Amino acid sequence: MPDSTTRTEAAFTAASSAYADTHQLDALRALEYARLDATGTVYLDYTGGGLYASRQLTEHAAWLASGVFGNPHSANRPSAAATTRVEAARRDVLEWFGASADTYTAIFTANASAAIKLVGEAYPFSPQRGLLLSTDNHNSVNGLREYASAAGAPVDYAPLTVPDLRLDEAALAVRLAAGTPGAPGLFAFPAQSNFSGVKHPLELVGQAKARGWDVLLDAAAFVPANRLNLADVPADFVSVSFYKMFGYPTGVGCLLARRTALAELRRPWFAGGTVNFATVEGRAHLLAPGEAGFEDGTLNYLSIPAVSSGLALLREVGIETIAARVQGLTARILQELLALRHTNGRPLVRIYGPTTMVRRGGTVTFNLYDPEGHLLDYRRVEELATAEGIALRTGCFCNPGAGETAEGLTVEDVRAGLAEGDMTLPRFLRVIQHRGGKSAGAIRASVGLVSNLEDVRRFVAFLAGFRDQARLAIGEVTFDIASCRVIRDGA
Repeated sequence: MPDSTTRTEAAFTAASSAYADTHQLDALRALEYARLDATGTVYLDYTGGGLYASRQLTEHAAWLASGVFGNPHSANRPSAAATTRVEAARRDVLEWFGASADTYTAIFTANASAAIKLVGEAYPFSPQRGLLLSTDNHNSVNGLREYASAAGAPVDYAPLTVPDLRLDEAALAVRLAAGTPGAPGLFAFPAQSNFSGVKHPLELVGQAKARGWDVLLDAAAFVPANRLNLADVPADFVSVSFYKMFGYPTGVGCLLARRTALAELRRPWFAGGTVNFATVEGRAHLLAPGEAGFEDGTLNYLSIPAVSSGLALLREVGIETIAARVQGLTARILQELLALRHTNGRPLVRIYGPTTMVRRGGTVTFNLYDPEGHLLDYRRVEELATAEGIALRTGCFCNPGAGETAEGLTVEDVRAGLAEGDMTLPRFLRVIQHRGGKSAGAIRASVGLVSNLEDVRRFVAFLAGFRDQARLAIGEVTFDIASCRVIRDGA
């Protein structure tokens, strides 16, 4: 007779034909990600970083051992060998994203944040050419406002609806129409929220461009489990991090830039490799054309070729297969979390964002509450999860706008926190808890490429252990979080 886990999985796969068709990912996990089960790890932080297949490492190591590779800035044989592989990776990236080399170029960066910074520091902001942001944005995108403000450009945010945390499209339409005719500026938003998992409409790219806006699309949280074809979504700038797509290599990201938009940028400095000519006596320089003018210093030429191996893995598996797996498991997580209640009937879990799979991805953000409705310290929850081999993410996820909207934080709440002086996330949490029991952070679980139903079962069983537990009963946290980094005693 099958055990309860087998019966549960059979019932689940029978109810989800799309999930049932992803069985090849279980074989992939057993072959290429065996370390997950060998270590008993439930990995639920795919939005923070993907996991690499063993073959990615062996393929890359074999390439490194196969020849001699030098700095691409030279013309000797080792340099030419490195250049050949870097340019092959560039072509692979453009092909993966459906970007014609005549229309787009791929600029390699250290990560998605560095890609966004390239745009911000060089964009021609002015009092007539402003910046429009979504309230739901990673801080790497929020940081664009510093460049805009320094240039005297207007900065505005398009609000979110509650409780689903979707872009308020009516309010956004008003803001898109209010830009300066002929040169309204730059509109930046995420294809998928790294906070709530909401998939914002990609049609907004075309709508904004029709109004004359340049568009920066933050695709970092979207592309690990979704197809992005730039022939259909003609954004001017797209930022991605490859480690979020397939785990390895880290330290390599990309800015996909429309060539016509790239030509409008004005770099505030130059560096080795970005100039065709520079003179000290003449105090002048000529920036190299295209991507070469934006790839500062020496590229990570020994790691970039590994991008091709990662893309080959995704191509073999099929992004649609990954999407089906993520959608099925996320639906199961939402169903299970909504059903968790204390004996007195109060909900154990509060989910931020959509509670259905309509226009949402594999990120579920939530907080836990005791039987009296008091917030459980999410840092302590993470600590207890770690002891059970469950990898979650807690904090603000570098997305303050979505979190503030979700918790209903006001300008007065924020000012009360800032008035405390040297503010950190834990200190702000204490301030606003005293101002009405609000939270300034949450718990995030996200599934990906080789997540499975057993991961979900162990995760839900862990959360169920908080039923009827008072705040004091779960113990005190032994680490702190500041600036999205974990700080431990003695570290």
